[in-house]
Amino acid sequence: MRKQLSILIALSAGLLLFSAMLSLGQYTGVVAEAKGSANLRAGIGTETEVVGAIETGTRYPVIGRSAQFPWLLLGDVVTFAPIGWVFTDLVTVSGSLDVVPLSDINVAAATPPPPATFTPLPTLDPSVPTATLEPSSVPTDLPAFNVFGSVSGEINLRYGPGADYPRLGGAFAGDRLEIVGHHATLPWLMVSFPAAPNGVAWVSREVLEITGDYTSTRSITQTNFSSLPTLTPTPAVQQQSNVMRDGTPVPVSAPFAQLGSLMWDNVLASGFDPSKSKFAAMYLRNLSTGEEITFGNGYAFSGTSINKIAILTGLFSVVDGSPDFDTAGDIGNMIICSDNSATNDVLARTGGGDMYVGAERTTQILSRIGLRRTFITAPFDIPGVELPQPTSPIRYPDTDVDQVKAQPDVTNQMTVDEVGFLLESLYECAFQETGALLSRTTAFTPQECRKILYVLENNTVDAFAKAGVPEGTVVAHKHGWTSETHGNAAIVFTPGGDYVLVMMMFQPEWLVFGESLPLVAETSRMMYNFLNSSAPLSQIRDGFIPETASCNFTGSELAEQLASPFFLETNTGTP
Repeated sequence: MRKQLSILIALSAGLLLFSAMLSLGQYTGVVAEAKGSANLRAGIGTETEVVGAIETGTRYPVIGRSAQFPWLLLGDVVTFAPIGWVFTDLVTVSGSLDVVPLSDINVAAATPPPPATFTPLPTLDPSVPTATLEPSSVPTDLPAFNVFGSVSGEINLRYGPGADYPRLGGAFAGDRLEIVGHHATLPWLMVSFPAAPNGVAWVSREVLEITGDYTSTRSITQTNFSSLPTLTPTPAVQQQSNVMRDGTPVPVSAPFAQLGSLMWDNVLASGFDPSKSKFAAMYLRNLSTGEEITFGNGYAFSGTSINKIAILTGLFSVVDGSPDFDTAGDIGNMIICSDNSATNDVLARTGGGDMYVGAERTTQILSRIGLRRTFITAPFDIPGVELPQPTSPIRYPDTDVDQVKAQPDVTNQMTVDEVGFLLESLYECAFQETGALLSRTTAFTPQECRKILYVLENNTVDAFAKAGVPEGTVVAHKHGWTSETHGNAAIVFTPGGDYVLVMMMFQPEWLVFGESLPLVAETSRMMYNFLNSSAPLSQIRDGFIPETASCNFTGSELAEQLASPFFLETNTGTP
């Protein structure tokens, strides 16, 4: 698993610092990180002295907030001594500001704070759902002033000159905004924004590097912006995936659609907003009714180790019934231990000795069942190991999804709905002897599909979707993560019905498990309770991620089962 050791070390270190902070009795669980860079000031307001600066990569405890203005007082990451005030829109806040005490103290000029060695784990960050905008029937006619603002980090565009106005959208590092006006008394600039009902948005002066004289633009003295057009609420979720299915899609019932809306609201409240750089995608299918809901399926994510499900499927497309005993051990190490060396061995077995050919054959079998946006084109990286070069140029599939926003690996990509369809196809093949793996190929048998699910079912990671159902519930799943992308793909077997859940989460540079693990678990719990309303689970379980240093399935009972032509079908959960 890529970067797994470093992630676990950093996670452990963060937990130690978190415990130390609690012992001081000063940590409220609220932290702030700069969106690019931000000035720290002695007091509240841009007219006060600059006493330091912060940059992306370090999270500082929020130790105070203004009662009247959107300014936060940050503290030193170790001593909690005040280091300066920052404008709210310049930072990303994790945690509820309601628990932060009010303050108006002034901070003396000091040396800019050094970056912290470790950062505290934040609590979940409640977030207000973003609004989408109806096109303006009468766009504002604004003159061009040749005044621009360059963006160095992620910023908010608002409906009026203040942080309390609704968020219209965002701008990102490298964006260049045309400044068409400025407020006469407030430190806010009006910029051209065609998506807004009136064609403009407001940005704090603090967040832009300005080219030209902004005072030459239109001066606005208006203080009441209540007459602006009403924003249209963001629609909840799509009710169908992008995957081409046989037959007519199953209509989504009102209760299931409402469940999807609740899940969507929870994702937004957890700080994963698709209009920002930190966002999530989900696919959910009720295997009893065929209803499905999804969002974010138009984005490609790094396949992480989740695409090892596809690699295992590719292997069984060339294996006649049962893998040999050594390959069976590699399967366990690939899926359960998430070992990349074993994964590359499986790819080589699929490709007749060539890992790149194995990746190509895996992608071909995915394409044959209708998956065009999920692929593997190369073996997995292994630190300190030089991989062989391909004997022919790598062919990258053309896809029609966004391959930029989540910064996906160019050789290993997936979408949530396609991985969900692969799990659904394995389920139908294993238990109903139907589905795309059987109808669109001749490479699989129901026993082979049951073996694949048997391995996924033995995954020892008791987190993500599995932590959202009662202990002992059968869950066939695969986890995967890099420093910035976390995900889980699962089939959950419950008394009230079975379901497929796939979730991917992304945050540039670093995504903490304290945010991703509970989000997937809570989404899974909501679906479990929907299907089992007479015996609901009151809250998610803590769950755990086991150590993998001693994980080894070579010569194991699991390997014996996979290699056996007399595989015990009762080993896998049944619908």
